[in-house]
Amino acid sequence: MLHLYNWSSRVYAELFKGYRLAWGIKKEEFFDYPEGSIGYALGLFYKEKGFDVMPKLENHDVFHVLTETGTDISDEIAMQYLLFGNGKISLYLLAMLFIGTLIFPEYSKYYWSSFRKGKTMSKFYNIEFKPFLSESLSQFQQALISKQYTLQVNPIKNGK
Repeated sequence: MLHLYNWSSRVYAELFKGYRLAWGIKKEEFFDYPEGSIGYALGLFYKEKGFDVMPKLENHDVFHVLTETGTDISDEIAMQYLLFGNGKISLYLLAMLFIGTLIFPEYSKYYWSSFRKGKTMSKFYNIEFKPFLSESLSQFQQALISKQYTLQVNPIKNGK
């Protein structure tokens, strides 16, 4: 399933993220951001997970950092539930919810709690995070959780 997810996310980026520009930041360059910032935390995320930056999907990695959601396949499905709770709807997301729930019903409580978590947070799924990389991660997380975050700089078109 993880192989399917990795493959499908690349296809998704090419088919549905064509209008978006890749950030053009190498994973090592995230360490140039201040410690405690979203950008620096993203650098740590890439280093700890052994991941490379996937062009046009950088925001998804920020979602993991902001929500402290893991990257196992059950976590990736839970992330889709969280984003669904946050208001995001896309064909890819709905397919992941359906397939993930069908294949891993034992995680249904985790998925449901992720959905509820997304509903309680300020809308963030449609924000382009590149301009926020220097911002404090903890302050941004607190603002999302307390629903005090309302500014949306360069929202992603059509919630994709």
